[in-house]
Amino acid sequence: MILVTGVSGALGGSILRGLRAHGGLEVAGGSRAGDGGAGGVRLVDFDRPRTLPGAFAGVDVLVLVSAGYAEDDVVLARHGAVVRAAAEAGVRHVVYTSLAGSGDPLSIALAHRWTEARLAEAPFEVTVLRNGLYAELLADLALAGTVGDVLAAPLADGAMPVVARDDLADVAVRVAAETHADLAAGRPRRHAGRTYELEGETALGGADLAALLTEALGRPVGYRPVPLGEARAALGASGLEPYQVGHTLSLFSAAGAGLMRSRGGDLRAFLDVPRPAARVVAARLASAR
Repeated sequence: MILVTGVSGALGGSILRGLRAHGGLEVAGGSRAGDGGAGGVRLVDFDRPRTLPGAFAGVDVLVLVSAGYAEDDVVLARHGAVVRAAAEAGVRHVVYTSLAGSGDPLSIALAHRWTEARLAEAPFEVTVLRNGLYAELLADLALAGTVGDVLAAPLADGAMPVVARDDLADVAVRVAAETHADLAAGRPRRHAGRTYELEGETALGGADLAALLTEALGRPVGYRPVPLGEARAALGASGLEPYQVGHTLSLFSAAGAGLMRSRGGDLRAFLDVPRPAARVVAARLASAR
């Protein structure tokens, strides 16, 4: 059996749908709003570790979608509990959605690298999918920073490499399905011990986003670089949690400093034609019009 965690979220939900459409696979989802398995979604609450061993019973391949929407110490506790419970339940292979190498300067990298280290020490095989930043996230940041005809963002002249979330889901589906097939056939697992860099191939900066906003909103939008301090005040007033403000500023700071550079990677080893990131951003912007 394959179990996917976090299926109430966009990435986890997309992975679950892809695996169910694959055919010939026994697949379950995991969520803190689980239905006890009646509808194929088990109760998996990372904040209640006692729910985990039972939820992982009978699971051969666990797709661990990272639980990054919290303070670092909370994320570490959640992921640590998952690793321990997976080992206790006899899970044979874990596929973990981590962060691409271009994200090493970001504050969110800490929890991902810590989790990779814990998984490497575990008694099961592991595949790490180092996912690039979502194109959809960049679109949301652009919308949040646009007032009237101006996009104000602390990007300076920097840019962020981004990738379509559905591309990352497609890769996870393929890796999980092929791992399950290898286990069922009793052959060596082709993805065991592998770390795949799933970087975005396109980097978008403030001027690029302003042009996409102009097209999507049907009116001219210009780009105004702003200091990080101004962005901090705006983010703080937006209702975000303090950790979200910190992580967002980390993203802007690294991109503005020119440190968010794609190092190439493995995306095209899985996808012949990745979805164009600019088109994904444009569609997201247009949907919010």
